[in-house]
Amino acid sequence: MTTKLTGLTPAEVHARMAGGRAILVDIREADEYARSHIAGAVSQPLSGWEQAHLAIEPAADVIFTCRSGMRTAGACDRLAARVTGEAFVLAGGIDGWRRAGLPVATDRSAPLEIMRQVQIAAGALILIGALLGTLVAPVWFGLSAFVGAGLLFAGLSGFCGMAQLLMLAPWNRHRAT
Repeated sequence: MTTKLTGLTPAEVHARMAGGRAILVDIREADEYARSHIAGAVSQPLSGWEQAHLAIEPAADVIFTCRSGMRTAGACDRLAARVTGEAFVLAGGIDGWRRAGLPVATDRSAPLEIMRQVQIAAGALILIGALLGTLVAPVWFGLSAFVGAGLLFAGLSGFCGMAQLLMLAPWNRHRAT
């Protein structure tokens, strides 16, 4: 059985939060939240949802958000199961909030989200492998194949070695402390 979260527009969420009638729960990962979030939102990453101890006032509306609304839609059963009463979702996520002209707290000194870093690094390595394979020697196509195999493995297993390596990079170290 699929549980439906009731969608609210950014203006409706803003009004409920301003009136103190709602708690906004951001289910994105900590690195995403650190980079930008809606002021007043509580960070509760979906990856640790089962271990989370969410303290929500029974009188408050519980509204979930992510970047675009896709994660909340995909996890609505898990999310709604933790809430007594009706649960809500910010339609369009933080992207929709931004498009509505509402303020987003942004920390440009925080590193890019780790998955964006993986996408940038993987894309660059694949492009370099293809260029070197075309211009220098065909053996360089192996670099593109290796990175592609790594991405396939990450998708199938849920373990991304490149993300683990990038988390050790100097610009990402302060996040671990």
